[in-house]
Amino acid sequence: MSAPRLSSTPLPGIGVRYDLTTRDNGRRLSVVAHRDGHRTLSAYREDDPDACDLSVRLTSEEAATLIDALMPEHHTPNLLSTTDLGLVAERIELPGSSRWNGRLLGESRIRTETGASVVAVLRRAEAIPSPTPGFRLAGGDILIVIGTREGVEAAAAILGRE
Repeated sequence: MSAPRLSSTPLPGIGVRYDLTTRDNGRRLSVVAHRDGHRTLSAYREDDPDACDLSVRLTSEEAATLIDALMPEHHTPNLLSTTDLGLVAERIELPGSSRWNGRLLGESRIRTETGASVVAVLRRAEAIPSPTPGFRLAGGDILIVIGTREGVEAAAAILGRE
């Protein structure tokens, strides 16, 4: 089972909006991380993903309490970072059924085709930094990909995640 997708959108002068679409019912949730530390949590209607059903503004302390309730181990989300340059780092799981299972990373032509870079691979309890084009991929690998949002999306498509 692949990890849920978390996307981010810079909101100049405000902060960053993170969006998640649930797997079971396709419902969209978003969190706006305001520059002042506040968070706005929003849930959108199932029948109209652009219509907001609920919006709650949280203080940074309330957001931290909610994180504790949702994820007591403070597990790292898929989206690792965003910069003002528009770059993101995301975890992309390689399904066992992927056509890239057992093939070389270089054969995927991810960097050439998307401009995004695979900067590390997480395999079981091991981290492989800076994998070369000759690195052999395996189902279950989690690739850490850095690039523009569009480049990372294209890399995910190449890897068969979408």
